[in-house]
Amino acid sequence: MEERKRVIVLYSGHVQGVGFRYTAREVASGFDVCGTVRNLADGRVELLAEGSRTELEAFCQAIREAGIGPMIRDESNQWSEPRGDLRGFQIIR
Repeated sequence: MEERKRVIVLYSGHVQGVGFRYTAREVASGFDVCGTVRNLADGRVELLAEGSRTELEAFCQAIREAGIGPMIRDESNQWSEPRGDLRGFQIIR
């Protein structure tokens, strides 16, 4: 079994007000990941998720392929060890 990881992805571009968070939550249902997604005050969107690295990478790719990829100008990933404090996948308001 692959080791679990934690990733924080910061998306920038035209990513707020376009259904990004709802798309991420919908896409998450097809993957073995848990986490949160929220808008940041500076116009970016933050995705925090845990799962196997393979599953997380596929999840992030699926988000880009779900129709919002053209709105993403940049995305930065910060990988770390999982904390195990996430359950399900939620939008944080």
